[in-house]
Amino acid sequence: MLRQAACSAQRRHTTEAACKAQTRSMRTSAQSWHPRISMREYQKQKQQGANRFGSFVRLVPSSLVGSKPAPREPSYESVPREIQRPPYACSGTPPGAWGLQAIPRLTPHEVEQMREACTIARDALALGGTLVQPGATTGEIDRAVHSFIVGRAAYPSCLNYMGFPKSICTSVNNVIAHGIPDDARVLADGDCVNLDVTVYRNGFHGDTSAMFGAGRVDSQGRALMDVTREALGLAIQACGPHVPFSVIGETIEAAVAPHGYSVSRELTGHGVGREFHQNPLIYHHNNEEPGVMEPGMAFTIEPIVSQGSSSGVLWPDGWTVATMDGGRSAQYEHTIVITDHGVEVLTE
Repeated sequence: MLRQAACSAQRRHTTEAACKAQTRSMRTSAQSWHPRISMREYQKQKQQGANRFGSFVRLVPSSLVGSKPAPREPSYESVPREIQRPPYACSGTPPGAWGLQAIPRLTPHEVEQMREACTIARDALALGGTLVQPGATTGEIDRAVHSFIVGRAAYPSCLNYMGFPKSICTSVNNVIAHGIPDDARVLADGDCVNLDVTVYRNGFHGDTSAMFGAGRVDSQGRALMDVTREALGLAIQACGPHVPFSVIGETIEAAVAPHGYSVSRELTGHGVGREFHQNPLIYHHNNEEPGVMEPGMAFTIEPIVSQGSSSGVLWPDGWTVATMDGGRSAQYEHTIVITDHGVEVLTE
């Protein structure tokens, strides 16, 4: 995932209003941590766990003082020299792939090259999922997935992307997206955990994510995950050549709204291929985004569905986004490519 904020001139692919909303939502200053209650009271709620959204542990920042990690090039001990690195691996700054650029269309040969990255991402995600257990830490999961990826001569795309300090994103319970793995907290029984894995191999990225339950997840948490996964499946089924991009958001919103859930309007799917993030932007809610799908276009569909409000608040670490109201959030993601006759899921 890890979207970058760069769409100020996308008139061809994005309406002006939608583009401004996307840029505004991605700025690190957009929603800073401003709790409506004291940290002591919020910690009390965290300990109690039970609330109107079910029984679980709400996560809060460990400190109100913090800053976004500075970019840091991975060492050759961490990522061996012989592994191809994406252009941003050294500086942390990705090349611009939005603007007025056309939506890339892959050749059959390029799809085959990209398929390898997607397969490694799929397998790495599956490995990470087996490690989501009470008592484990997200830091342990990150290290295991990192070792798996580099062991297959691939690069974990999240690492040093805009300075992100880890190899995967781990978002737990009320964290919407971009959670940074650490060893400060062990997973608790009932945690709902999203693992977001992207792999770079053969000059292409493959991006996927899924939810995993640590131990015994309550019925409300299981229902949220089930509905989100089903919404992604329905959205993928709706894709095909000459289908409007807006159909994706219409399909997802129609699937989740009857359950009283909301869909994030701040974070989107995106084109993926030679760049981690590129055109098109994929909105998961009702929208009027112009453009239609054409064979060879590859992009992610990754709806973020919340129990209450989908509005997010950015933590002091500059990456972690949590729900404003403390409700849980769920996300599933696949990389797909449009074919002459339909759609293929590359990360399945």
